[in-house]
Amino acid sequence: MPALRFEGYVIVSSDGMLANAQNAMPDELKFEGDKRFFTAALDRSALIVHGRYSHEQQPNSPRRKRVILTRKVADLAPDTSQPNALLWNPAGAAFEAACERADVSSGTVAIIGGPTVFDMFMERYDAFWLSVAPKVRLPGGEPCFPGVGPRTPQQVLAAHGLKAGAAEMLDPADGVTVTPWRRSSSLP
Repeated sequence: MPALRFEGYVIVSSDGMLANAQNAMPDELKFEGDKRFFTAALDRSALIVHGRYSHEQQPNSPRRKRVILTRKVADLAPDTSQPNALLWNPAGAAFEAACERADVSSGTVAIIGGPTVFDMFMERYDAFWLSVAPKVRLPGGEPCFPGVGPRTPQQVLAAHGLKAGAAEMLDPADGVTVTPWRRSSSLP
């Protein structure tokens, strides 16, 4: 599917966690600058992909086309609880079939988590936008990617062929930055 561009988005604590020990995104990881960046990115995306527990919970959310990974369906099924949402079991259908069912053949596919979902697309990312909150630690939390703990999120991205670009400050008071990690073939 050459007309699709894959981009990942996550904000993590200084120890690489995207959620606390209760598997919830805590208020400590919520920053206005990151929220504005994330919202604008999703508003430009043709399709949002996430797991059952990930959701951006924004006013525009119901208008966005989305694919939700789950094992509760055999392959593909409409999500009757959310408009514009499709349930997808990767064991039963290819991602391309999910895109076709969602009527998306071009544009940006925004992958917003969790860890298993991020990992499924690791070899497809054109860019991964890694936001870091350096003053936040979440001991016992949920790592953003499989392998985080022994390795940093940055090391995991680099191991998959992505290269860091220049970081952008999103929240100066708390030092929150976002760094684009791009595949060599996708570099400007």
